[in-house]
Amino acid sequence: MTDARRHPDRPYLAVSAAIFRDDRVLIVRRARAPAHGLYTLPGGVVEIGESLRAAVIREVREETSIAIEPVALVGEREVIVHDAHGEVERHFVILAFAARWIAGEVLLNEELAEAQWMRPSDLENLSTTEGLAGIVGAARARIAAPGCQ
Repeated sequence: MTDARRHPDRPYLAVSAAIFRDDRVLIVRRARAPAHGLYTLPGGVVEIGESLRAAVIREVREETSIAIEPVALVGEREVIVHDAHGEVERHFVILAFAARWIAGEVLLNEELAEAQWMRPSDLENLSTTEGLAGIVGAARARIAAPGCQ
């Protein structure tokens, strides 16, 4: 089976969610490329005709089995990976949401090796995707903002 996202002819739009349950955020460890072995946020590629909010709700449900409420966009990341020949192997534009946990317990799919509800300060001891701490900090501030309860 070939991966259409390898050596793409365009960037792929993806979403992720910094999901808060009380004072903890859900952090996952990827089981395969891209970002194999790194800690990050759950999420994935937006499907054609799908809104960003619908995509992040669907992706989180598919990866973790939990229900969330997206609150606001809080950041973006661009991931461009080159292969050994210098050609673009992967290109993702990822829009990150702050979100609240609504229901369910984490059940991982095949894309994730691990999931933990962590205090944001615990991220400094992990090997994470670039910019994760900043996105989690922005999401935490947005969730805690007055009128956002």
